[in-house]
Amino acid sequence: MIALFSLTLVVFASSLQVKAQDIGSRIKVYANRGDNITLPCRLEGQSSMFVNRIKWTKLEDNSTKTDVLISMGFHKRTYGNFQNRVYLLEVDDNDATLVITNLELNDYGTYRCEIINGMNDKIVEVDLELQGVVFPYSPRLGRYNLNFQDAEAACLEQDAVVASFEQLYGEWRNGMDWCNAGWLNDGTVQYPITKPREPCGGARTSAGLRTYGRQDKSNSRYDVFCFTASIRGRFYYLIQPKRLNFDEAVDACKRDGAEIAKVGHIYAAWKLLGYDHCDAGWLADGSVRYPISRPRKNCSPTEAAVRFVGFPDKKQKLYGVYCYKPQL
Repeated sequence: MIALFSLTLVVFASSLQVKAQDIGSRIKVYANRGDNITLPCRLEGQSSMFVNRIKWTKLEDNSTKTDVLISMGFHKRTYGNFQNRVYLLEVDDNDATLVITNLELNDYGTYRCEIINGMNDKIVEVDLELQGVVFPYSPRLGRYNLNFQDAEAACLEQDAVVASFEQLYGEWRNGMDWCNAGWLNDGTVQYPITKPREPCGGARTSAGLRTYGRQDKSNSRYDVFCFTASIRGRFYYLIQPKRLNFDEAVDACKRDGAEIAKVGHIYAAWKLLGYDHCDAGWLADGSVRYPISRPRKNCSPTEAAVRFVGFPDKKQKLYGVYCYKPQL
């Protein structure tokens, strides 16, 4: 579950003391949304010592740092969205392990632990990866209509966040091929190609992530790649005696004690749970889709996919509905 890489030891000499700082330790932790997890950090091989300061920060993609927790003796403080969700494990005096409870989508990323005790300081970086799925998204308005702020809002509305480069790269390695460019959370615009062809960067180019680089977040408009993780509830197709328009679909889910499902829900159920259903159904954004994990005739015969029918007139009584019942 956890891979620990080699340590690099840098020694700073002075006339009074030798101060050692471990700066190369890197750990990878995998988890699911809603989990309680630990990010390991400790001074190894030390007898019980007084640690002056422990600081945990989250390293953002734009090279900034977000404070998570600072501990100085008995005084501890947590910050921002991490308040009331993080604490130190403290199994002994040398332990600086961080516990994060009820993991959220935005919690993925790289965390840095800094231990300072005046003699043997240490820095550890921990990569926290959530098990999830990346999906391309464009709104009812059509292709290339989202600036970066719109893209963030669009993903949030679909129970997702804007994907990172690492997440999109992972999906590409698993076979994702998509010819429309979309925002990533570092402000770049990219798209994954596994089958090079003329309309998608050229037939003679190599497979990979095509990039437009960083774009103007206010004025540039593209689609977006969203990331969502495991759902904590029940996703299902609601059996009804007749086809529904959009308003009837919303009401049908409510009568069943649920809500109309979001695009993030259908992708998570398809990719992470293997959900498969061949009937097209309304979703909360007004789109109509259906998830196929077992390709077959008349149901995505060539590949497993979430099939997109479109954004039909909401008054049309032509489709069923997918519902989502959150876990209480």
